[in-house]
Amino acid sequence: MSTELFNRLEQKVTSAVEALELLKMEAEELREENARLKKEREEWEERLTALLGKFDDLDTGNG
Repeated sequence: MSTELFNRLEQKVTSAVEALELLKMEAEELREENARLKKEREEWEERLTALLGKFDDLDTGNG
């Protein structure tokens, strides 16, 4: 294998490794954002359930 071909292969491998590292970092950021959004959704669901419970209390109190 010529030196030029070996250098090109080495550059491609280096680029691939760098791309993989960037993808790993992006995936970790997305996992963190996903966890934050899940928590936020759960909090909204709890608040909505509490509000719906208040409406149910009003309905049963006036019935």
